[in-house]
Amino acid sequence: MAIIQLLSIFCIICVPMEVMGKNGNASASSPRPSVVNVGALFTINSVIGRAAKPALEAAVDDVNSDSSILPGTKLNLITLDTNCSGFIGTMEALQLVENDVVAAIGPQSSGIAHVISHVVNELHVPLLSFGATDPTLSALQYPYFLRTTQSDYFQMFAIADLVTYYGWREVIAIFVDDDYGRNGISVLGDALAKKRCKISYKAAFTPGASNSAINDLLVGVNLMESRVYVVHVNPDSGLKIFSVAQNLGMVTKGYVWIATDWLPSLLDSIQPVDVNTMNLLQGVVALRHYTPDTDLKKRFMSRWNSLKYKNTTGPAGFNSYALFAYDSVWLAARALDAFFNDGGRVSFSDDPKLHDRNRSSLHLSSLRVFNGGQQYLQTILRMNFTGLSGQIQFDLDKNLVHPAYEVLNIGGTGMRRIGYWSNYSGLSVVAPETLYRKPYNTSTSNQQLYPAIWPGENSETPRGWVFPNNGKPLRIAVPNRVSYKDFVAEDKNPPGVRGYCIDVFEAAINLLPYPVPHTYMLYGDGKRNPVYNELVNGVAQNKYDAAVGDVTIITNRTKIVDFTQPYMESGLVVVAPVKEVKSSPWAFLKPFTVQMWCVTGAFFLFVGAVVWILEHRINHEFRGTPRQQLITICWFSFSTMFFSHRENTASTLGRMVLIIWLFVVLIINSSYTASLTSILTVQQLTSRIEGIDSLISSTEPIGVQEGSFAWNYLIDELNIAESRLVKLQNQDEYFSALKRGPKAGGVAAIVDELPYIELFLSSTNCKFRTVGQEFTKSGWGFAFQRDSPLAVDLSTAILQLSENGDLQKIHNKWLTRTECSMQINEVDDNRLSLSSFWGLFLICGLACFIALTTFFCRVLCQYRKFAMGHGEEGEVGVEEIQPARPRRSLRSASFKDLIGFVDRKETEIKEMLKRKASDSKRQASPSKDGQASSSPA
Repeated sequence: MAIIQLLSIFCIICVPMEVMGKNGNASASSPRPSVVNVGALFTINSVIGRAAKPALEAAVDDVNSDSSILPGTKLNLITLDTNCSGFIGTMEALQLVENDVVAAIGPQSSGIAHVISHVVNELHVPLLSFGATDPTLSALQYPYFLRTTQSDYFQMFAIADLVTYYGWREVIAIFVDDDYGRNGISVLGDALAKKRCKISYKAAFTPGASNSAINDLLVGVNLMESRVYVVHVNPDSGLKIFSVAQNLGMVTKGYVWIATDWLPSLLDSIQPVDVNTMNLLQGVVALRHYTPDTDLKKRFMSRWNSLKYKNTTGPAGFNSYALFAYDSVWLAARALDAFFNDGGRVSFSDDPKLHDRNRSSLHLSSLRVFNGGQQYLQTILRMNFTGLSGQIQFDLDKNLVHPAYEVLNIGGTGMRRIGYWSNYSGLSVVAPETLYRKPYNTSTSNQQLYPAIWPGENSETPRGWVFPNNGKPLRIAVPNRVSYKDFVAEDKNPPGVRGYCIDVFEAAINLLPYPVPHTYMLYGDGKRNPVYNELVNGVAQNKYDAAVGDVTIITNRTKIVDFTQPYMESGLVVVAPVKEVKSSPWAFLKPFTVQMWCVTGAFFLFVGAVVWILEHRINHEFRGTPRQQLITICWFSFSTMFFSHRENTASTLGRMVLIIWLFVVLIINSSYTASLTSILTVQQLTSRIEGIDSLISSTEPIGVQEGSFAWNYLIDELNIAESRLVKLQNQDEYFSALKRGPKAGGVAAIVDELPYIELFLSSTNCKFRTVGQEFTKSGWGFAFQRDSPLAVDLSTAILQLSENGDLQKIHNKWLTRTECSMQINEVDDNRLSLSSFWGLFLICGLACFIALTTFFCRVLCQYRKFAMGHGEEGEVGVEEIQPARPRRSLRSASFKDLIGFVDRKETEIKEMLKRKASDSKRQASPSKDGQASSSPA
């Protein structure tokens, strides 16, 4: 209805009388008409308009002079001025489409584009806009709107990448409150949210706002925390922002100003450079549409100063919108040429919806529908060519492909490029067209820019935030404890609190390079310990700015607040009553495990047997009856434990094995003595509760500190019945409950964090002990609201305190205590197992194996000389060993013969070898003599 009303108003005011006489029949022309009308709609006297007008007219001339495009057809450009007015722009748009245009180029205003898009939708006329960057214009609601420049959707994601690259978390958006400004900043908020950043405040002002209005706006902005400002305004009025900001001292060190593409477009169009203007912008970072430096672009720029149309409306400065305007004309011409080649016809017909009704005096027949508009639109969407601004091709969302921007840093009298941004590779110092040939990569580690110079000629990246200048100090919530006051407690002297946690916080604050005004606010009634989950929720709900104290960092809390680096390690432990273990008559067996005892005994016998085998043939001390030899093996084996063996070793192999074994025995004896001494002299303690597992499996009551997260942890994570848990407030209740025990109304054990338990044990002279191990690992930190930059800076300060030793000094000041180092169940933990000695046993076993292998190889060689041979030699040899047995060959020699050979003394074997050698010589001599006598003389 709004469109019909606008059309009605237009027809009453602007439609000429002769137009009202047109008939409603469709008009048609030949497939290749001699003249085709193309409209252009923009504000001529503006930064964008002054650059676009000569570019549009030059493009029309170039098309008409190019015989390869639209042969026989002349392109006629109809230009109308919107005068920066939405109403006038709408009227001019209606007047434009009255001229039967096949396409409309423009407008530059996003607000006017929204209204005109409804008109072209009705009349099927494609709208090619070179300046309307509002992302919402790409909606399906506007099918005939096509953007021939880059959408602000991509520009806002480029700014989000910039904010993330420099490590900032919050920005303040300063924008003009129209369709262009609001919708662009809305996309910026979404882009920042994906990077876990945000817009902390949206500072909007009306189009054409006065300096005083802008001054009031910036004064309020300057009182806020963030110092990163994103300026998204129109180029014709944007300099007001920086002029007022300079007067307020907001373009100095510590401030960050990021401008969208409006600022480079303005500066590019200023000829020559205005020094006063540049002084306002020192240190500003801005984005400019990136267009490749092609030969086509260079030739056009060389023509710019000589374009005859340029001076018709005043000075015209070149900027990127001139390229987009030029390419828009060529896009319309190329698509129209393809449209004609596909059989398209330029024809218009009356819209039945615009017929007069109910005797109305309105005449709307002058507005006609382009019959081939849908076909022409699809032809435009399929176009793909290289223009002055780069590749002209549309994606599925009707945006130009390969969106990219230059990142500029303003300094001196010019702009310095510090990098590029593209949706293909993010921030880079390499031109986008080079990166298109490489794999897609937008990872954080791949982002890179050259160094920038910030306001105040500062080369160091600004922190991006300060404490607000509105006089409000940080509200620090401190738990008002009634127990363990060494950590944190109320104090009657300023600042009202004291303790270990407070000293750590103050020391960290003093290390920051800026002041942090703060005030402490006690949380709790002072009669019982506060519930820490509620304290953290108060920070998350903005009741407090931070929480300082013994606040444990756990998963559920990290979901709603940000914690600093832990300044103290913590974890849940179990403390229980213990009793002293009485000495046992079998305590001498405890140093070794059963496995260790068995392996050690087996090796004593094994080594004794090996030494006996090696010494039996040459050492008479290892010979005798079988009974005597068995006793020798056992005695020798176990006497080495005390190095009191009587038998001497004669063989080299036996001595080698014995030396290695005595070394093993020395180590085992020393270890056994040390372990037994510890067991007999150190007090040993035991408890019915062995740790959290045995506590869970029992049904006895468990003590928990009031307000601690351990209460919820035991119920939710360990599934312990709430009825078993008993809240305890202070150390006296701890002591009393443990002493009474579960049968007298006390508790079997207490579950609490290690720092508290250490202080409790120290205060009770170590009458209780921790059992088992810590079953959670966590720490204490300071809680801040989500995305608070102070949490990051304090984490760095806490690390510095830890490195320089100040954190330990504060710890010693408040938490000096007696160490309860004796742990229960130490007997089992100190028992020596085989795992500590298997290397020694392995060495000894290898030595025995090598010695036995060498020994048996030598014995087999000796036996071979007696048992192997030819004829009678072998038999004689065997008979000498066992004369009572009948003669047999080597093959029939039994294993018993071999054992008998091995059992003989070494001296006897050597004597037999000598005798055998002499017999062999005698047998050989007669044989030689007989052969000599029988030979011829």
